[in-house]
Amino acid sequence: MRRTRIAFFDVDGTLTTDTTLFRFLRYYLAALGHAPHVYEQRRQRLKAMTDIGVPREETNRAYFENFKGSSAPTVTRLAREWFAAELRQGGFLNDHALAALRRHQANGDPVVLVSGSFPACLEPIAAHLGADETWCTPPEITRGHYTGRLIRPPMIGEAKAEAVLMVASAYRTTPSHCTAYGDHISDVPMLSLTGSATVVGGDKDLRDLARSRSWQLLPGAPGTPACPGPPTAAPRTESPGRPQHN
Repeated sequence: MRRTRIAFFDVDGTLTTDTTLFRFLRYYLAALGHAPHVYEQRRQRLKAMTDIGVPREETNRAYFENFKGSSAPTVTRLAREWFAAELRQGGFLNDHALAALRRHQANGDPVVLVSGSFPACLEPIAAHLGADETWCTPPEITRGHYTGRLIRPPMIGEAKAEAVLMVASAYRTTPSHCTAYGDHISDVPMLSLTGSATVVGGDKDLRDLARSRSWQLLPGAPGTPACPGPPTAAPRTESPGRPQHN
């Protein structure tokens, strides 16, 4: 009997040419009528955390403070509009990784997205790609509004490896019979767990590691398109949340 071979894909920087979290945040703030500098301030705060060595899991948590108090239906609707705008503009999906995903689907392999992004951003992407499952970072939503907190730890690092173990068990297969794709050092736990792995783009250290472990390499994106904006910026009707400062 043929064992199931699951293909696990990171999303940001692997299947996409840029980060869903930040491209959507820019679109979302503009759609609510905020000036561009509001996004830049939010983005720079998170970048400063990264620059001083704050772990990626913590910067991911801090990102979701941007949606504190936001209407969940509004976020979902705008995320669908955002991804539709990305598709119209073109250049957002990495053709090399997308071709690999289509080959897995043609072979009958389940495709599972494993991402630090969140459902609102990932659901339209998963639907477009025809992914079988999506494992991601779950923001807490209470009474229809984001609280700015998470239900569980971000889907980053070891959390991705744990997701691979759980999915493989559910399909009654083993990680060693599966394959994974990623672009960032935080994807190494997932890449190391599967029987075969591919680094998409990635920095020199990650690609050197891939060569030392006989992982495959795919090109990264040749360039990143400008972020699409909403058709018209609506008057601001809700707060997009404010970062918390200690």
